[in-house]
Amino acid sequence: MTSTTITAEPRTGRSLVTDTEFEMLAEFCAEEYGLERCVADRVVDQALALVFVMGSTGEGAAMAPSKVIDPGWHTLILHTGWYAEWCDRNFGYFLHHQPNSKVRTRGLMVDVVGRIRACGFEVDEQMWGTAADCNTPTCCGDGPCC
Repeated sequence: MTSTTITAEPRTGRSLVTDTEFEMLAEFCAEEYGLERCVADRVVDQALALVFVMGSTGEGAAMAPSKVIDPGWHTLILHTGWYAEWCDRNFGYFLHHQPNSKVRTRGLMVDVVGRIRACGFEVDEQMWGTAADCNTPTCCGDGPCC
């Protein structure tokens, strides 16, 4: 008997919404925060994954977005009606944005990235400041289409 191992592809934050919803969010993020569209796409993708992990695990209080990802989360919550319905559909409750004074240390970002990855999502290390060769601001989300 031959054993077959099936390896699931990591999923993206983008896969959690329809194409129309993603376009609405990414376009808003680009315009509102002055990001190039290719960067806004990456930011929103990672923000969706982050918020999904926060809401589905109930461990959101121990997590925080990177400075680069924060506009993505704000993009989600600024679409209040859509965000409330999305939270209810995915978690059964409204995940509140509760800013805190956490310092976005590399250690915290590595922990958050680990949690997102453990839940099966692709992680864009450069957007979190955890890439080994990260050279701010050129390749950590602030540069042109990095």
